[in-house]
Amino acid sequence: MSQILVTGGGGMVGYAMKKEKPQADYPSRDKLDLLDPVNVHDHFTNNSYESVIHLAAKVGGVKANTDYIGDFYTENIIINTNLLDNCMKADVGKVVSLLSTCVYPDAVTYPLTEDQLHSGEPHGSNFGYAYAKRMLDVQSRAYRQQFGSNFICAIPNNLYGENDNFHLQDSHVIPALMRKIYEAKLEDKPFVEVWGNGKPLREFTYSGDIAKILLFLLENYDDNEPINIGNTQEYSIHEVVLILCQHLEYDGKIHWNTDMPNGQHRKPSSNKRLLDLGWEENNYTTLDEGLRKTCQWFTMNYNDIRGKH
Repeated sequence: MSQILVTGGGGMVGYAMKKEKPQADYPSRDKLDLLDPVNVHDHFTNNSYESVIHLAAKVGGVKANTDYIGDFYTENIIINTNLLDNCMKADVGKVVSLLSTCVYPDAVTYPLTEDQLHSGEPHGSNFGYAYAKRMLDVQSRAYRQQFGSNFICAIPNNLYGENDNFHLQDSHVIPALMRKIYEAKLEDKPFVEVWGNGKPLREFTYSGDIAKILLFLLENYDDNEPINIGNTQEYSIHEVVLILCQHLEYDGKIHWNTDMPNGQHRKPSSNKRLLDLGWEENNYTTLDEGLRKTCQWFTMNYNDIRGKH
């Protein structure tokens, strides 16, 4: 057994992983349907894997997470259960599963540290998805305890990069702003409206870095506790907008709609455990460089971006 299986290869992190590990197995859904237990069983019967990087999930924006909260819980529970159970039965050497910062409690002490993961309820808007992701951690630890499975979980923060979802209402802040600014340029609009005052601070991690870190964890981390892996450098939304305007060559004005909510001022996280393993802060791609690469990819692939239609 020498092959690595990567689930969710069609997503943003999967796209980045293909650059780092092109020889891994990235089956499409028609070959590996994680919602179908028979299909998953057959796939692991017919293929041998030394390790698995689990990226697949049913994901969506805030509105979808709220409107279909039961679907998000059930489908993600099924996906994760089918995958981990078959990895255990096939005696896969190691599984690295990607979680989300939404697993953390709504009421939490900052910076976010791994020991707080189960210390309170997640935010009510997407608790279905958040609890399903938490259960991925619980199942990984339970299988480790009962069967000796080397299953670990990694927690990123706000991700961005090539092949993101660029839906205007149903995506995260960077891809939504990128599309809004670029389309304003194409349509020669004199200004772009952005919610809030631009002062809130957020941490952003380039998807290419996440791919590298997951492969780093595959070789260097075997503990049962989840580990934060995000870049902890904070940037204001105002800074993000200015960088996007520069790389997309948009010279219109930005109208800050201060009647709309800012959200929390800060949501800092701690990546101390990752740094203690040997990962270095300067290994992270700077926001300016990551956005330059993403904007370049976005403009070249604009007609085919995910979430456009």
